[in-house]
Amino acid sequence: QVQLVESGGDSVQAGGSLRLSCQVFGVTFSLYSMAWFRQAPGKEREGVAHIGNGRNDGMIYYADSVKGRFTISQDDAKNTMYLQMNSLKPEDTAMYYCAADFGRVSTALKPSDYTYWGQGTQVTVSS
Repeated sequence: QVQLVESGGDSVQAGGSLRLSCQVFGVTFSLYSMAWFRQAPGKEREGVAHIGNGRNDGMIYYADSVKGRFTISQDDAKNTMYLQMNSLKPEDTAMYYCAADFGRVSTALKPSDYTYWGQGTQVTVSS
């Protein structure tokens, strides 16, 4: 059974940093493309960052809204994906979800491209 468990969400002030983690159970982690999404109240789920299976830099993609501030990474030995978030802004406030799917996935960051999802971790950024 595939399970994704996020952690690391918190309340911070604008300009602060957080690191989210997503631990994956039940699969060969390195074979899966992974992504972070977020959803604010009343808004659609938005793709944040993607890292492809194979894990070379060419398979990393960021939404324009977080480029230069967020960094996606993974530790295959720990079956864990991370999202380092720096220079946080109030508009980054949302529930953050990790997602996974087997093999190569488009970098378009469409929620429908991912089969497996975590339960979410809340990030709140105050001004």
